[in-house]
Amino acid sequence: WRMIHMAKNIQGLAHRLGAKVVGEIPDTGGGAFGMARLASVLATRLQPSQGLRPGRPSDPTWIVQGKVPMSEETKARLTSIASELSKEGRRVSPMQVAAQILEDSVSLYFVEK
Repeated sequence: WRMIHMAKNIQGLAHRLGAKVVGEIPDTGGGAFGMARLASVLATRLQPSQGLRPGRPSDPTWIVQGKVPMSEETKARLTSIASELSKEGRRVSPMQVAAQILEDSVSLYFVEK
């Protein structure tokens, strides 16, 4: 799996191609676009910890370390996603993926209300 870099000026790109932008892809969802968005968000949010022996990068705003029960199937799926999002020198854990999906889902819930 590889990261796809999106154009920064979509309108300009469309104009140069003789096209017109007719809509936007939503911030959440499944499939390739959802995976690309999740990879981008995690790459931006996960920062190396501080100290002499920094551990796995994490989001510094994640201060609660709660346990979330889940099925083996969900854990396996999160592990698969984490494996796809990880790259050499920067491992993403299944629980970091779960935390970001949970953050996005809760935020979306309150936006739609």
